[in-house]
Amino acid sequence: MDTDGGVRVPAGYCGILGFRPSHGTVSLSGVIPVSGSLDAVGWFAKDPSVLRRVGHVLLQVPYAAQLNPRNIVIADDCFQLSKVPAEHITQMVVKSVEKLYGRQVLRRENLGDYINLNVPSLSAFNVKQINGEGRSPIRLLANVMQILKRAGKKTSLRDSVCKYLNIWWHEFKQNHDEWINSVKPSLDPVILAQIPEVSDLTDADVEKCNTIRSELRSAINALLKDDGILVIPTSSDPPPKLGAKDVLSEEFLIRTSTLSSLASMSGCCQVALPLGVHEKCPVSLSLLARHGGDRFLLDTLQTVYASLQEQVDTAGKPKSSSKAVTQETSAEMAKEKGNQAFKDKQWQRAIGFYTEAIKLNSSNATYYSNRAAAYLEMGSFIQAEADCTQAIDLDKKNVKAYLRRGTAREMLGYYKEAMEDFRYALVLEPNNRRAAQSLDRLKKLFQ
Repeated sequence: MDTDGGVRVPAGYCGILGFRPSHGTVSLSGVIPVSGSLDAVGWFAKDPSVLRRVGHVLLQVPYAAQLNPRNIVIADDCFQLSKVPAEHITQMVVKSVEKLYGRQVLRRENLGDYINLNVPSLSAFNVKQINGEGRSPIRLLANVMQILKRAGKKTSLRDSVCKYLNIWWHEFKQNHDEWINSVKPSLDPVILAQIPEVSDLTDADVEKCNTIRSELRSAINALLKDDGILVIPTSSDPPPKLGAKDVLSEEFLIRTSTLSSLASMSGCCQVALPLGVHEKCPVSLSLLARHGGDRFLLDTLQTVYASLQEQVDTAGKPKSSSKAVTQETSAEMAKEKGNQAFKDKQWQRAIGFYTEAIKLNSSNATYYSNRAAAYLEMGSFIQAEADCTQAIDLDKKNVKAYLRRGTAREMLGYYKEAMEDFRYALVLEPNNRRAAQSLDRLKKLFQ
């Protein structure tokens, strides 16, 4: 059972696969409920093929052609919550995705900012700073799930968050209060400490929590649509040591459920997958898809798993040359400086930085494509066309390079070639408005 991470977190700690389906897609018949609006029957596996086959049986979904993701969102702020260096994980994801689908499907997002904008009901909670994390929306979602377990007890988090974060306990009490009061079982101290004697939750409070759920589901669905994947760490902390006292603390419970609260509260599906080790502890990455996107998520896992494990193996090998690593890092730094200069409309300065990046790493298509964009702004269309051609040679799926080369060729009067570039950009991204508008404009010239 996965209520607030009961499958995903153990899978991450043990270095195996764990799947939480979309809420309501797998029957809970015969299962003792914990919190009905959060409970989901999950499953474990060591092999993605087994995980997928089990999913097809339990989900009972009809056959459909496999859909490749067109939007892979890396939640940068979520990786900052993890004690594993963010760059260590995200670089493996980026390289794997580029190899399988091309760089154009990747996007970076501050998920906390996105939730702030799209889940207004959550903003009503006024939370004190907790270990410097402040009013993190993702942290607040974990409170919505967990604090109700302590309703009626004076805790620092409860005082700072307020009573209607108690949805978990409200549903647990409805399911089990009569049995606990009549049987008076001997409960483990860890469980007993989470069960309050009195709950001051009202129907209005429950409704507010349900509103948060509804808004969060709509927000995640809008972010990912039918072909999007959200990438986050599975948990904030490495596996705790056996007998560690901090596992009994309120702080540990909140941190453990912070990242798992996204799927639990939104009802979307999530898979935890192993990604090597860090300081002798398993590292786990999670992929999420919109509510109802379970088959799409399992199919995507099947495709990306081997590639990600290749990146793990590569990262674990001794570096053949520290100079090469330094050059690659320096190239990225030069590119970022170029991006900032471009934003500041300092075109020549941007070209200088992109040129520096290319000298350090001439096999990166993005550097050429970005320099082409700066050349276009300066009206240097021949140089822009040449850079885009080089970028396309390095990455056949670089949509921006096709768009920029098409623009350069149009300005140079090579209309037929420009139309071919815009057409191919539409093959890669059928909904790309810029490519469609440019192609329509050129077609009208020949009518």
